[in-house]
Amino acid sequence: MLPTYYRHSDGTPITSPGKGVRRSREKFILLMIFIAFVFVCFGAFYYVPDLKESYTKLLDGQDNNNNQHQLAIPPPNANKKSARFPPLESKKKEDSVHQQYQEVEKEQTNSDVKGNNDNDKKDMNDDKDTTTKSKLQNKESLEVKKKRDFIKKMMQHSWNGYVKYAWGSNELRPSSLSSHSASIFGSSMGATIIDAMDTLYIMGMHDEFKKARDWIAQNLKFQGGGEASVFEITIRFVGGLLSAYALTKDDMFKNKAEELADKLMPAFNTRTGIPRATINLASGGSRNWGWAAGGASILAEIGTLHLEFAYLSKVTGKEKYVKAVERVRNHLQKIDKPNGLYPVYINPDSGNWAQHTVTLGALGDSFYEYLIKSYVMSGKKDKVAEKMYYDVVESIKTHMVKKSPSQELTYVAELHGGHPSSKMDHLACFVGGMFALGGKNHHDTSKGKEQINLGAEITNSCHESYIRSATKIGPEAFHFDQGNEARALYGNEKYYILRPETIESYFVLWRITRDPKYREWGWDAAQAIEKHCKATAGYSGIRDVYVVPAQQDDVQQSFFLAETLKYLYLLFSDDDVIPLDKWVFNTEAHPLPVDA
Repeated sequence: MLPTYYRHSDGTPITSPGKGVRRSREKFILLMIFIAFVFVCFGAFYYVPDLKESYTKLLDGQDNNNNQHQLAIPPPNANKKSARFPPLESKKKEDSVHQQYQEVEKEQTNSDVKGNNDNDKKDMNDDKDTTTKSKLQNKESLEVKKKRDFIKKMMQHSWNGYVKYAWGSNELRPSSLSSHSASIFGSSMGATIIDAMDTLYIMGMHDEFKKARDWIAQNLKFQGGGEASVFEITIRFVGGLLSAYALTKDDMFKNKAEELADKLMPAFNTRTGIPRATINLASGGSRNWGWAAGGASILAEIGTLHLEFAYLSKVTGKEKYVKAVERVRNHLQKIDKPNGLYPVYINPDSGNWAQHTVTLGALGDSFYEYLIKSYVMSGKKDKVAEKMYYDVVESIKTHMVKKSPSQELTYVAELHGGHPSSKMDHLACFVGGMFALGGKNHHDTSKGKEQINLGAEITNSCHESYIRSATKIGPEAFHFDQGNEARALYGNEKYYILRPETIESYFVLWRITRDPKYREWGWDAAQAIEKHCKATAGYSGIRDVYVVPAQQDDVQQSFFLAETLKYLYLLFSDDDVIPLDKWVFNTEAHPLPVDA
């Protein structure tokens, strides 16, 4: 339609208002049309649910195509720089997470009571509860991250000292700034490098991981002389290499593990297939320890090879490895067992027990652990391991689980000639986590819960051995005697060599029960280690946990990086970082995958 000032009537122009007035009116009409158009478009965009949701997610940076929980471990060649460590804001001990949870529960209870009188009030209180809980969770998340970063910083200190002063050697002397090697390794093979590999990877220390990976590829040889422990070489080296392969799928690790396992196979050449304790990697000669009763093999050593050899057979397709360890286990299954228990010494030629000492500490410990873990790792298809484990747990409960004189503490006694002693090793503190893992995977829910509770009681006793020392670190062994419970009695029991077993049980029980006290206890242990064990270039064991200032022994054990720091880090990590239903840890804390 033409504007009125261009219209005519009978050839005569129609009189109209001035041009300025007409344009103002038209501008107003156009403006109103534009506003209406914008309103309709915006409303359609904002109020259509799918569009709104998509837009909100876009603004929040969410990935609609990947909302599943993933293993939070990027590959080693990811284009990321090494993590840097922000300084801790304070050395003060944080408020107890357990107390914070109690405060929230109290707030929620009070809000619910007040809200019962009025629906509007209840809605308001519910909103307040949600806000309070959200704030608490955010605060807790920040505190947990700060602790996790602190553990990572401990790992960085340990690793840097080793790289600088002992690179390529087995272990580090962190005070004298030199290398160290125990006789169990036979020769120098970079034990700390192999033991630390998966910890570096899990912590996201990828530059360090690459340096270690390159050293293994170029320098790790198995030609040295000397007698090496078949057990230690298996759990640290074969286990460490296979774990690195499982995490990265780098064939170099698998090939090195296979090469080393082949070097160990001559130790199995006995009448029963029960391996001897030591192997010369150059000559293949093997024998048992001279100090072992009657030249016997040791239960913990012969029974702690199954996870590594079974997984090696799976990834190589070569049955010889798993067949070797199955032969050992089949013999142990069939042999007569006193009270259903397994003594620690067995003759590899006759296949008979050499003594009747039974312990879940040194010489016996990890045999039991590998029964339940073999069952779990097989995807619960290994019925032999299942039966052996749950049968022996009942015998342990009947003959070895005891109460302290005060009846307050539960512990696992040693049996000597069938008679229980009140002594318990720090090594046996893994039992709390083992019972919890067994309980979680028990087909009978009621019995499973009982085993988890028993594991928690034993772990509490191990925790008591920590808090009853001057350093707040547990000794190598402790007793449960009248007036002296959860304390070491003799000088050769009072040392601490950076062992992980108590912290391991904290980690497993945290994952299974979600009780925040395990994180509190783990953090206390980490702070005590930091205070008393930190040395110039790493961390050292201490000679007496009851003396302050502590005297250090100047040895950084390779398992400190493999186990103690890994379990502490995972204690403060999300459950989808090495989840317990997808991975099992060998006795050196090297994770191996569960069969689908």
